[in-house]
Amino acid sequence: MEVDLAGAVWRKSTYSGPDGNCVEVAFLVDGNMAVRDTKDNGIGPLLAFSPGEWDAFLNGMSRGEFGRA
Repeated sequence: MEVDLAGAVWRKSTYSGPDGNCVEVAFLVDGNMAVRDTKDNGIGPLLAFSPGEWDAFLNGMSRGEFGRA
């Protein structure tokens, strides 16, 4: 997936600590989502999701599908 970050507004998780190791999420202009780790100062790798993929991820989280076994 090609990701256009122009105009992306990154938001830090409210669960992130004050030490700068955070996860940020951006709603992109094209409707997709991007997730990045702030410890790389925004230049490291990012994950990109379509709206359907993001919804599936959130639904899986709410059902506990990603919990430690």
